[in-house]
Amino acid sequence: MNISDAESTVMEVLWQRSPLGADEVVAALAGAQDWQEATIKTLLNRLLKKGAISAEAEGRRYLYSPVLTREAWLTQTSRGLLDRLFGGRVAPLVAHFGEQKALTRKDIAELRALLEKLDGQR
Repeated sequence: MNISDAESTVMEVLWQRSPLGADEVVAALAGAQDWQEATIKTLLNRLLKKGAISAEAEGRRYLYSPVLTREAWLTQTSRGLLDRLFGGRVAPLVAHFGEQKALTRKDIAELRALLEKLDGQR
């Protein structure tokens, strides 16, 4: 399921707390985004059509809840990025960040600990 950056912003609100009405989503995004109410409602409708969220009628309004989990979205998105940019391999991704001086000593220590943990599981 392809979720745009704008749609993922709306999903973050719903992942944090749901179900929510459109007015509550608008209020949650008011400080973070300079979007009009109509824009947010359009994004909710797109997510609904994609099956990423569900809507349940409550009186005269709908309450929206995520169907797509954050974990599933992260897996799909990161896998797509990895496939597109690094041929599906993690090592070139890490090497790229290392070459760009984007890894701190703390990052490197955490990567070492993770590799040791993963190696111990095999």
